[in-house]
Amino acid sequence: MTIQDAAAAIRAGKLTSVELTKSLLDRIAALNPTLGSFITVTPESALAEAEAADAMFAKGVDHGPLQGIPFAVKDIIATKTAPTTANSLVLDPAWGDGYDAAVIEKLRDAGSVVLGKTVLNEFATGMPDPEKPFPMPQNPWDLPRSASGSSSGTGIAVASGLALGGLGTDTGGSTRGPSSFNGSTGMKQTYGRVSKFGCVPLGYSLDSINPMARSAYDCAMILNVLAGYDPRDPTTVDVPVPDYTAGLNGSVKGLRIGVPIPYFLDYEGLDAETRAGVLRAIDVLKGMGAIVTEMEVPYAAEAKTANGIILSGEAFAYHRPDLGSRYADYGKNTSESIARGSLYSASDYVQAQRFRSFFREAMAKVFESYDVLAMPTSPGPATLRAEMSPEKQAMGPSFTGVWNLAGLPAMALPVGFSSAEKPLPLSIQLVGKAFDEATVFQVGDAYQRVTDFHLRVPTYAKAPVSAA
Repeated sequence: MTIQDAAAAIRAGKLTSVELTKSLLDRIAALNPTLGSFITVTPESALAEAEAADAMFAKGVDHGPLQGIPFAVKDIIATKTAPTTANSLVLDPAWGDGYDAAVIEKLRDAGSVVLGKTVLNEFATGMPDPEKPFPMPQNPWDLPRSASGSSSGTGIAVASGLALGGLGTDTGGSTRGPSSFNGSTGMKQTYGRVSKFGCVPLGYSLDSINPMARSAYDCAMILNVLAGYDPRDPTTVDVPVPDYTAGLNGSVKGLRIGVPIPYFLDYEGLDAETRAGVLRAIDVLKGMGAIVTEMEVPYAAEAKTANGIILSGEAFAYHRPDLGSRYADYGKNTSESIARGSLYSASDYVQAQRFRSFFREAMAKVFESYDVLAMPTSPGPATLRAEMSPEKQAMGPSFTGVWNLAGLPAMALPVGFSSAEKPLPLSIQLVGKAFDEATVFQVGDAYQRVTDFHLRVPTYAKAPVSAA
């Protein structure tokens, strides 16, 4: 069920928030031991919030489409109803105690229900470490495969119907990767659009908190609630927030879509089925009236490098005291990933930031000719965890981190499935102008109105779940 469908059912009297929340808690109890999505589940507070939402409806009080909708929250975001661990033994257990992050305040004000906190790559970087006492995220389409990261738990929860929506974070692709591998939709909005107050940082100048859901329409509804200036976060930008659902009418006629071939679609390691799926999706949009043109994103490879330098340097700056005294408490892949920041000099960091300004100007010039760019989210579908390594991650291309560097909105959504014995989701990425999430949503929503890939149910989430 999408959030859009659930909201309509609740208002039609066909469903209550309590009934919906109970059914999801039952699914979590049955499936989470296998899928490893949640670190902490908060049934008592969740049911209390659902009861409050139903009571408001009974009084004629309606705070909008997220009222009564259950959410999963990446366990790097502070919630007063559950501890924040960052999936790590290193974070102070008192971090975030007694208060909600800005995004949680907004969800609660909208009448939403928080089901609990979800698994992530430790401190939103590295790879899962099976030797640490946290659930191991499993891909719901094929358990031995990666659920990607770092917002893996939220990606699993949304795709598997353990939550109707969720929050992820993204510094180099950590919202879009899990959406890609798990077969759902995730939007990294423009840098500064959403407050990060109450979120453990990874890269101060790159991080964003983002909506993850089954559809582009659902993500648009969530961003309507999350977006806005917050003086507690000096990186937020005081610009008007539009109604992101207002222009979702199924039309893309006349919109200019650029398809970058160099670096993205001509990458020699690009999976053939992924390439074909992305091109089929672009053909669908062209058939709906979009104007499609092949083009080039200038300096894409250099942008990937610059994003990596800035991310590594800022992560190392945050973790340096703990790396010196508690190195062994970090997961193996996390400590190596963060420590890599020590290999860069101050001049490397400054030059990367200088290039960043140059690249933003270059992309602003590109977007004088295009409304949206379309490319793969990942070079292929979910990979086997046994074949993953930090070295492969560092040496390969990044189709996502480029857009963190530019600070542009970018959304991942499913466009088909592989032909493997256990079919795996394929994903397209749509990128827009700064603060023009609305057009990205417009294109994604129009595509999802004529396809159903985003509604498919993962293999390990199909079994019926009886009440616990």
